[in-house]
This record gives sequence, C-alpha cells and structure tokens, in this order.
Amino acid sequence: MSTLLYRLGGVAVRRRWVVIVLWMVALAVPVVGVAANGIQVSSELEIDNTPAQAVLDRVEQELPSASGGQVSAVFVASEGRLDDSATTEAVTAAVAEVYNLDLVAEPSMPEQPTPPSGDEDPSGSSSSAPGAPLTGPDGRPVPGVLVAADGKVALFQFQTTVQPTSLTEDEITTIVEALKSVEDGTGVEALPSDSLKAFEPPVGIGEVIGLIVAAIVLVLTLGSLVAAGLPLVTALFGVGIGVGGAYALSEIISMNSATPVLGLMIGLAVGIDYALFIVNRQRRLILDLHLSAPEAAARAVGTAGSAVFFAGMTVVIALTSLSIIGISFLTVMALVAATTVVLAVLVALTLLPALLGLVGERVVSRRARERRAARGAEVHGVAHRFVRPVVAGRWVVSFGVVGLLMLAAAPVLDIQLGIPTGATANTGTDARKSYEAISRSFGEGFNGPLLVSVEPSGTAALDAERTAALTGGLDAKESIASVAPVGATPDGQFQVLSVIPESGPDDAATTDLVRDLRSPDSAIAGSNDVTLGVTGLTAINIDMSEKLSDALPLYLALIIVLSMFVLTLVFRSIIVPVMATLGFVLSILATFGATTAVFQWGWGKELFGFDTGGPLVSFMPIMVTGILYGLAMDYQVFLVSSMREAHVHGRRGRDAVVYGFDQASRVVVAAAIIMIAVFSGFIFSDDIMIKQIGFALAVGVLIDAFVVRITLIPAAMAVFGDRAWWLPTWLDRLLPDLDVEGDKLADRLRAEDGTSPAEADTPVAAAMAPSTEKGSTH
Repeated sequence: MSTLLYRLGGVAVRRRWVVIVLWMVALAVPVVGVAANGIQVSSELEIDNTPAQAVLDRVEQELPSASGGQVSAVFVASEGRLDDSATTEAVTAAVAEVYNLDLVAEPSMPEQPTPPSGDEDPSGSSSSAPGAPLTGPDGRPVPGVLVAADGKVALFQFQTTVQPTSLTEDEITTIVEALKSVEDGTGVEALPSDSLKAFEPPVGIGEVIGLIVAAIVLVLTLGSLVAAGLPLVTALFGVGIGVGGAYALSEIISMNSATPVLGLMIGLAVGIDYALFIVNRQRRLILDLHLSAPEAAARAVGTAGSAVFFAGMTVVIALTSLSIIGISFLTVMALVAATTVVLAVLVALTLLPALLGLVGERVVSRRARERRAARGAEVHGVAHRFVRPVVAGRWVVSFGVVGLLMLAAAPVLDIQLGIPTGATANTGTDARKSYEAISRSFGEGFNGPLLVSVEPSGTAALDAERTAALTGGLDAKESIASVAPVGATPDGQFQVLSVIPESGPDDAATTDLVRDLRSPDSAIAGSNDVTLGVTGLTAINIDMSEKLSDALPLYLALIIVLSMFVLTLVFRSIIVPVMATLGFVLSILATFGATTAVFQWGWGKELFGFDTGGPLVSFMPIMVTGILYGLAMDYQVFLVSSMREAHVHGRRGRDAVVYGFDQASRVVVAAAIIMIAVFSGFIFSDDIMIKQIGFALAVGVLIDAFVVRITLIPAAMAVFGDRAWWLPTWLDRLLPDLDVEGDKLADRLRAEDGTSPAEADTPVAAAMAPSTEKGSTH
C-alpha cells in the first residue's frame, strides 16, 4: 500500500501542473452546474415504509387534491381588530394572493377544521369556541381564516399541493411574500409557522470563526504560513466540489436543506485534518532525515497517506452504512457527506503533493531548519510528560476515565427524540411568535393538525349519517379539539378528516392519540366499523423517531463489524480494534448525555444561542453516531499506528506506547482542535438541527480525542503491553500485509539508492532502536 501511494505522490509532485489543472476543472463543473440549475433544497423528511407515509400515499392515490399538507400562518393586529373593515380587506387580499399561487390548493368548504361557533359542541357537551370564521368585505367567510375572540389574532390554515417539507426555498419564499403583503401600512404582522422557514446559507460568521481558529492551530502546529495554508486550500477544494456538486444536483435529487451543510461540516473537518497529517509528516522527513521537499512529499504520501486512506475508509463505511435504514433523505445526507470524505482523501493524496511540489523547499522555513540544527532531534516534551504518568498509573487512569464517561452519559436515560417545532424556536423569531399566538388564542393542537384517513371495514359506503357519527365520536374525545371533513371519494369508500388535538405536536398525549386512532382495537374505529389511518407532520415525526430507534442497533452492528475488519487489517491485532470500539461506545454515550443536558434540559443554553429546550432531532443520534465512529477511528489509526510502528521497529511494551504517543500525539491534538473548531462554528447556526449536530460533533470529538484516544487508549495499551499486538497465526497468514508502517517501501528505497536504514526508513525509524530504559519492555 505504501509503495503504491509513494508512486502516486511522486507522480503528483512531478506532474503538479497537470494535477492542479485537473482539480480546477473538477471544481469548475459544479460551479457551472449551480449557476445553470440554481439551488433547490427543502426540509423534506419523507420516511419510507411507515404508517404515516402509507396513508400519504393512499391519500395521493384516492384524493390527489387532499394529498398536500396543511400550513399555518398568523395575522396579528398591533392596533384595532382584525375584523375591522379596513384590516379585513387587507387580510382578505393577502389570503387571495396565497390561494392564487399554483402550489396552494384551492379552498373548499368546509376546508378547515372550524370549531363550533356556539356554546354546544356536536357531542352535546359545553365548549368554548377558540375562534370564529373571518367575514370578508363581501359578507362571506374568508376561507381558512379563524379570528380569536379578542379580534387581535387570526389563524390562516391552508393546504399546499405537496407536503410542506417538500417545498423548495423558492416556493417558501413565494408563500411568505404573499403572506407579508398584508403588512403594507396596515399595522398587521404576518407570522409564518415553522413549516415555512426560509432557507439559510450554510456558511455564517460562526463557521468563518471556526476556520480562523483552524488556521491559527495550523500555523502553530506547522510553524509556517505557507505550510499552514495548504490544508485550508485543499479542504476548500474538496468541499467546493462535494457541496457544489450536491447543490448542482439538487434539482434532480430531492435534498434536505441540512444535507449540503452536513457535507460542508464533515468535508472541511476531515479535509483539513488529512492534509495536516501528510504535511506534518513531510516536514518531519525534511527536518529529521534532511530529504529534499519533493522526495519528502512522495514519502509522506506513502506513509501518512496510508493512514489517511484507511482512516477515510472507516468514515465512508460508517456514513454509507446509513443507507441500510431505508430512509431516503437520510441516505442522501449520508452519501453526500461520504462523497466529501472520499474527495478529501483523493485531494490529500493527489492535489496536496502537487501543491507541495509547487511550494518546494519553502514548506519548511530557513528559521525552522536552523532551530532544528541547533537543538538536534525533536523532543515532544509536553506529550512525554503527559503520557508517562498515564502509563505508570494505567489501572487508575483506565477505571477513572470509564467512570467519568459513564457519569457524563447519565442524561441519556432521559433522552427524547422528535422534530423541532415553533415551540423550541428562539424567542422573537416568526416561528416562535406564530406558535405562541396560535397556542394562546386557539390551542396548542392547532400547531400540529392530524390528517386522518377513513375507510369502511365492510362494503357499506361512508354516507352522511356514518360520517356525522364518526366525526361526532372523534370530537367527543377529550384529547381532540375539533374535527372537520377535508374530502371524500364519490363512492364513499375513502374519506379524509382534519383532526386538531388538544395537546401540542411534541406532547406525549398527542403521540398517545395517534397510536389510539391507529389501533385496530380503537373504540372509534370499532363502533363505526371503519379503519383509521393517521398522517401529517406530527404523525411523520412519531414514525421517524420510532423507525430510527429500531434501526440503531442494526446500524451499530454493521459499522462495528465492517470497521473491526478494516482495523484488524491495519493493526494486525484483535485487542486493538476491540479496545477502539469499546472506547467509542463510552464516548458516544457521553456525547449524547451532554447533548441531552444542553438541548433538552437547557443547561447553558444561553452560551449556545437558544432559549428553549426541547427534544433532540430524531435523526441526529444515528447520523452523529456514524460520523463520530469514523472520526474516532481516524484518531485511533493515527495514534496507535505510531505505537505499532515503534513496536515493529523494536520497541517493546510500555516503551512502544510512550514513544509512539510522543511521535503522534501532537498532530492528533492539533487535528482534534481543528475539527472541534470547525464543528463549533455550526453551533451558532439559527437552524436548531444544524446547531444540535454541530454541538454533538464538537463535543464528541472533544471527548473521544482527548479523553478516550489521548488518555484512555495509552493507559489501556500499557495494561496489555506486547499482548495488544497478538494475532492468531492462522489469521495472520490469511490477512494481506498492507504495509501501513512503510517497511516494504523503506526496504525498496534502501535497495535502490543504497542508503542506510535510518536514511531511507520512515521518519521515526531512525530512532527506533529498542530503549535500554529499565522497565521499558514490560
């Protein structure tokens, strides 16, 4: 493997202009595609093979006019009443403008679940109506608009021709502009609901700050502005092609608005890290072995490039395995992110050495060379002083870290999953003000209407009498605020009702209502001899959370098995991959514990730019698990491969652990800080989904890199000593020798140029003679 990559790096250095031009052409292609096709993303959350999706498909087949989704907006009068003549005229004009849009369904009567206007509900019990239809200037009700009793708030519910999550950025903007037309000189504010949230650009001030921090860390680590700039340039190339390509294909492929942001997040982080590993190795070859910059670049690709290749492979395996869950939007997200990782690896192995060939000897400044010549061999004093007590107190450190991580994981026991609604949006946003105005004036349930399909169990059609009995029975339930027909087939074999729960979209009572209505043993279904199905955003969220929870164990098993195989190939060990995986389990539990405490319980919420706790995004845990597993194995590969390199070259026991840690920890720490900085930039996004994912990834890397890989793994490796590298003889014969450490490459170079082993070997091999320190081989 190392020999192949060495040749690839050498070709890239020699043919640098060809490689650079080819990558520039590759970058130009998605740029042209975006310019030609534009960007079409949505908040699409279609969940295949779920009860809610099955009902949606059935409605689309039987009643296409009712197959869209309900969208809400609120009109709020700052002065006067909304039912005043002048104000009513403006509201009516705005409503008409919305209905004139092609993507909004024509109103039908009755179209909305209008509550009873008197003091008696259909079941005969006393009720207080939350509102009444708004009467237009022509004396007729304005379709879809209810006015609260105080006349200050009006709820406008209308139906789109597609599900609200399928609306594109342009379509959402068009609807919002039509709604906002009411604000011209009227003193009325239009507040779109959370389902009409406008598209946000993937890069803001937080992301820029993250890149600035990454640049500072690169300069401090590599000691040169020229060297520090290369990882940033190559990472931007990779994400430019990956994210640009995703945007260019967004008109063809249905894509969630979070998809390209996730690709940007992952692509930047791994792109910078992978390039850092190779540039750092090249500089060590130049300073330690006095190689020329071109030769050092080729050898860096041959040695560090092997670790980059297999580290990238673990991330790609973890991401692509998400496709087994069978959720289309999640599959697209995973594939886009995996593509950016593949591009990061290819860029690091080809474009980076080409740029290193262009930079030449300037990659190491004269001052750095003089400092090295003055002090002799490089010494990692901080790393050595840290790892020695860790190794000496290996049992105490191991149990202490495990206990600390288990304590941090405790909040996971209270984790709640869902989809963010206006209830958790920041105070002052349109979505939050809309949610609160609806809840205050009409009831929380109006923020999450359910679409209920009705089919007769027998052959008798759903006539007016049966429909009245059914709606009366539903309306009589304490958990239901109101019910109204939406449409029915002419033969009476299929009907759709709009049901408003008493409770909000995220309440457990709403989940119980959905399950009760779906149950074949439901009293309503049984007494009316019908079969009920439930869909709508609330039902979709419930189904998605359950499906993701069910899929998580299978997903974890798959990525663990595949990655264990890859790690066994790399390390030629059984214990090391098992140790790496168990460490990850602890770090991911602690990560979700911290995320639950912050975003659900609200601990420190002011620091992270939100003011209301709520459920964690339902697909976040499984997505973050896949990404963090791949990244955790990155650090495992880079850190422990250095320990194995020391072991292969003669050092034994704890001495190999200490020496390998000295050599690799500095660059691993720098890479982790860079990744944390990049992910942290996304924490301050206004989108709560991006905010939660950015936080979980940043905290996950922090825990896994500094607590598990830098602290627990050296202690555990010291516990096992040389036994950590044990591999059954039969398995050793079966596994191919990938030469990750570069021994075969070193042998070939010695044979070709006749250099000494120290001159031709990997950069640490020159100092790999076994230590004579007492106790170093235990």
